[in-house]
Amino acid sequence: MPIEPPPSPWAFEMLGAPGRLDPDEDLVAIGADLTPGTLLAAYRHALFPMPSGTPGDPPYWFCPVRRGILPLADLRVSRSLRRAVRDFEIRVDTAFDEVVEACGDPARSDGWIDADIRLAYGELHRLGWAHSVETWRDGELVGGLYGVAIGGLFAGESMFHRVTDASKVALVGLVERLRDEHADRRLLDVQWSTPHLASLGVVEVDRREYAARLREALEVPEPAAFGS
Repeated sequence: MPIEPPPSPWAFEMLGAPGRLDPDEDLVAIGADLTPGTLLAAYRHALFPMPSGTPGDPPYWFCPVRRGILPLADLRVSRSLRRAVRDFEIRVDTAFDEVVEACGDPARSDGWIDADIRLAYGELHRLGWAHSVETWRDGELVGGLYGVAIGGLFAGESMFHRVTDASKVALVGLVERLRDEHADRRLLDVQWSTPHLASLGVVEVDRREYAARLREALEVPEPAAFGS
């Protein structure tokens, strides 16, 4: 079972009410910290952090106006991807720090993960809340993703690949592990949709719908694959 950290000193209740947020802005707050208690409180109120990009700045907190989610029953697995799955070994939580480091590779054009994020999510992982789904080939880590699991919520943070389809296979592996007797109440959050994610089945919902789905998901047990 995950270890509940000390509670956050910061208040997220007001920010978690969609009607109180600017209807045109994804960025909803600046400040607070990245301690485990603060991170968990934020996710439970529909927020997630990202660095500003300027060293020394406090965290930026987002609650997208249009939130990307992947309904578990709607994952689109093409014939070629189905074949690719057979070429990889999928593991869970055997190389969490390495996955986060790969996702934060500064050579990536869209890299945003800094040292503070790596440290914060590493601590969350060691408390049992953050998890990696990894793709391996011939004993080498070649792709994966990581995110935060709270009850029936899996909040995906980032993914990477070093060989073709490795990150997609990790996503297939994640969805397979979320499909259990509670699958219809689980919530797989990908933050923002992109054309690539939409091709895999990701859809957008507004804040109110996301908040309603989140409340229901938080009442669901964590998947067995993550050690609950």
